[in-house]
Amino acid sequence: MEIWKAVIVGIVQGLAEFLPVSSSGHIVLTQYLLGIREVGGEHQPDLSFEIILHLGTLVSVLIFFKKALWRLVLSLFNNEMKEERMMIVWLGVATVPAVVAALLFKDFFAAAPGKPVFVSGLLIVTGFILFVPRILKGKAAKLGLKSSVIMGIGQAFAILPGISRSGSTIAAGLVSGVKAGKAAEFSFLMSIPAIIGGFVLTLKEQMEQTESLTRALNSCFNGPYVAGAIAAAFVGLFAIYVVMGAVKRGKLEYFAYYCFTAGIAGMIFFSQS
Repeated sequence: MEIWKAVIVGIVQGLAEFLPVSSSGHIVLTQYLLGIREVGGEHQPDLSFEIILHLGTLVSVLIFFKKALWRLVLSLFNNEMKEERMMIVWLGVATVPAVVAALLFKDFFAAAPGKPVFVSGLLIVTGFILFVPRILKGKAAKLGLKSSVIMGIGQAFAILPGISRSGSTIAAGLVSGVKAGKAAEFSFLMSIPAIIGGFVLTLKEQMEQTESLTRALNSCFNGPYVAGAIAAAFVGLFAIYVVMGAVKRGKLEYFAYYCFTAGIAGMIFFSQS
């Protein structure tokens, strides 16, 4: 892969991973536009590139939430930090729906990236999801079992490329009554086990192909891929700042207009390809 293509995909990954516009959907459509995927043809995913991009976006969220994450770690050794301990429990609860969905519908999720028109249509669905908190306002409630499950279900749907993980989880949190800032923070903390899980599963698939962990990792750390990961990390950090500010100001639905535009344009373009 040419280094400029890797950097472009990395930038798209960093922006779309945390902006509520679907990273998986944008990565798929960007690959089609750059000729990395062929419309109507069989495509073998570049697992090495996916692995290194996961690491790039993971670095972004670890840097931004380093203080909150450190408090979660400390709570494991301090019985008085009950709120932080419960946060760990709720993160575990919120992760379960996506794990179950990934296991039950693995083939369906795997086939979706091969349908660019379908992926474009799901971007439009994401746009409508971002408007839901304006219509359905839940009663004010603290983060708990109910909101964790609802946000977890939102994350499960976001396995589909075109459905935004951050958008669906933040919207779910707002609908369940969680305050905007808390919903956004919990959504991004939820991304850590999701990104790590995606990294582990993708690494496992690469190991099966290369028959060696060392070979699998070596295939990830070449010049273009590392450049893409660095771009994803820097841009991802910027995207988190943008989303946190937008959610706190109640402007989440502004991203919906972009999703509508990109989704409609994608459906028109790829239906003619």
